[in-house]
Amino acid sequence: MSPHSLRTAAVGAAAALALTACGSESADTDKAPAPQGVVSKATAKKIADRYEKVNNKANAAQDEKLLATVEGGQVYAMDKAVYTLFDTWPKKDQKDYAKPFSYTDRTYVIPKKGAGDWFAVQAKSSVNDEERVLLVFDKVDGTYKMVLSLWAAAADIPKPALDKDGLAEAVDPGTKIGGLAPTDIRAAYADYLETGGKKKGKSLTSTQPVENAKKTYQRSSTKGAAEGKATEKFFAKAPADPSVYALRTADGGVLALVPLAHKQESLLKESYRSIASLVPNDEQAALGATSGPLITDTFEGQGLAELTPKAARLTNVDFQHVDAR
Repeated sequence: MSPHSLRTAAVGAAAALALTACGSESADTDKAPAPQGVVSKATAKKIADRYEKVNNKANAAQDEKLLATVEGGQVYAMDKAVYTLFDTWPKKDQKDYAKPFSYTDRTYVIPKKGAGDWFAVQAKSSVNDEERVLLVFDKVDGTYKMVLSLWAAAADIPKPALDKDGLAEAVDPGTKIGGLAPTDIRAAYADYLETGGKKKGKSLTSTQPVENAKKTYQRSSTKGAAEGKATEKFFAKAPADPSVYALRTADGGVLALVPLAHKQESLLKESYRSIASLVPNDEQAALGATSGPLITDTFEGQGLAELTPKAARLTNVDFQHVDAR
């Protein structure tokens, strides 16, 4: 029982005693007030509407300062880099990116008040009706901003558990569900890039993102970079925003949205250093890399995971190249 529930029970008990003593109060005073959500559905809609409008305007102008008024955390770190890389894209992709969009078929997932300040929105997009997006809005410097955003097939987003008032149950992300807590997912995934999953990664169930990370490690450890003239290694790093968000699901599991991040280091082998240099590609150059024996790329990302007592499944990941040196 939560502290809120304890307080509600105590108020109810006091009201019942007063009724017995006086006999003149209305029985309605014995009813506990209905639980409230972090925000109302109407407020959640206004926040999402504002995000949609400002985000479209910022994307059209590639205005990161304007974007910062509605985005924060991991998503903002990723989208700022998109603006930096915009000129390296094909013209068609640039044109498509600047087109306005809207979130359609929305479902507002609002936890009970007292479990943090965040809420989520599930929706489709006017430019992508095959998948659904799960958006997380949280207070950043006192203002609601979108901080995580993950696209997935509808089947990969389990239904949240809702109480009789339609409110969701937020879960402390440090709570272990079986062998892992939501906060453990990041290190377990990074282990596949670093070691092929020989350490913390063993706790993750095999899924497409996990297998892809394992293949990336195998390729980098055997083939390296620059046609074998350089080694290639991956290292875990702290994400731009470490905040993890978790919800109880209708089947009793936990749905977690997790920030991810890593660095990729390409180092010219010693035998080639006197006669060659690593040359950055257009994307790396736009992010700041220059020719030399070492290029370090930084990636920020996010993942969608489902945890049950029997398994921890990372079903979707999304990464953005944000820096190169």
